Amino acid sequence: MKARSRRERIAAQLADLKMPGALEGLDEVLAGVDGGGFTAAEAIERLLAAQIELRNSRRLATAMRSSRLPGLKRLADFDFSFQPSIRREQIDSLHELGFLERRENVVFLGPPGVGKTHLAISLAVTAAESGRRIYFGTLADLIDSLEDAHAAGRLKQRLRTLTHPALLVVDEIGYLSVTPNGARLFFQLVNSRYERASTVLTSNKGFEHWGEILHDEVMAAALLDRLLHRSHIVNIRGNSFRMRRHMDLSKAIHPTASRAADAERARKGDES
Repeated sequence: MKARSRRERIAAQLADLKMPGALEGLDEVLAGVDGGGFTAAEAIERLLAAQIELRNSRRLATAMRSSRLPGLKRLADFDFSFQPSIRREQIDSLHELGFLERRENVVFLGPPGVGKTHLAISLAVTAAESGRRIYFGTLADLIDSLEDAHAAGRLKQRLRTLTHPALLVVDEIGYLSVTPNGARLFFQLVNSRYERASTVLTSNKGFEHWGEILHDEVMAAALLDRLLHRSHIVNIRGNSFRMRRHMDLSKAIHPTASRAADAERARKGDES
């Protein structure tokens, strides 16, 4: 029987270890070694990196199906130069996910369009790639699901389901009116996750307005007491990304008018 080559033996070992990512990158890595481009240590590192990349992509694909994430937004795609009020080192630190281990919360505050949801989703994506269970919902959607469960006599089961994920993202607090019953159900959700798992929230309203949102100042105070006990606050003060895109699109469609408007603004600036 013909002896198997080293490549065949390594491929068989990777298959036996169930490492399809490394197996897929094997030929490229071996070619790099043969050509003198990779050392043995670099070759091992590249094979392991290929396997980790495949594993993370599979985890993320599973999470995208089960977590209700509205889209795939990564930290690398966020334009920090457009939002100088954000401390980059704080966001980078949060994406190391230590706050999940400590069961702390994160709250993004700011006007519409400044990137709150993008950063919240990027945290969820990073958590999913690390193997954590995640769930995403707007405040309105979460309350609707809790009200439906309450009406069907399944509120306890629904609360357990929403307590289980290591990271829950609650988006758009303050955008739509909340009924008194909905506010009570949301408080129960926050209370059930308190010091058990992390929650990331986004809101276009400062904390002083949450009593108006929930129609109950006392309940809002109790809810904030739990949310802010162990939390990280990211207050974003800047322009809207969506408005910038609209302006860029307008300039692309009407370049002459845009140049004239820019010139007029410059003239008025010189006169002042």
